Amino acid sequence: MVALHQKDDPMTSPCPCNSGKNYSECCEPIHTGKRLAPTAEALMRARYSAYANGHVDFLFDSSGEDIQKDFDHDGTKAWAEKSTWNGLDILRTEAGTEKDTEGVVEFVARYATNGAHFKHHEIARFKKEKKRWIFMDGEIQKSTPIRRETPKITRNDPCPCGSGKKYKKCCEQLGVRS
Repeated sequence: MVALHQKDDPMTSPCPCNSGKNYSECCEPIHTGKRLAPTAEALMRARYSAYANGHVDFLFDSSGEDIQKDFDHDGTKAWAEKSTWNGLDILRTEAGTEKDTEGVVEFVARYATNGAHFKHHEIARFKKEKKRWIFMDGEIQKSTPIRRETPKITRNDPCPCGSGKKYKKCCEQLGVRS
């Protein structure tokens, strides 16, 4: 897991996108315009690295018109800078190759803000316009709630450990959750 902090030198550090390459060989040429992202996945990786390295203009420029209309440069920059970027996992891609004009990338972006850790799971849609991949929109994937197979034990129920005491007077006091 790569955590990029503002003190790290992004040019010699491993790329935040988890490609295994240095940033200068991976996403930096895409951020600076020296190279176009060849695939939808490459653009997704570059966008994640842009958050990690504070390249807000790249995020704006690599977005479709509908995203650009509501883009908050200052808010995005402030949020990206106060976050610690812990890695990107590409779960799957559909199309999005050099020969395609549309593509989908499902990913999980891991980051921490104010000491709280988050996993952003999204299915992102990309389109190639004039040989350049653009992020069009994304659908956030909500986690599936945990469903109990047995009823929840309340404080006044008998303790499931078999002590004969009420749950609140036994295992609940020890921090054992039902």
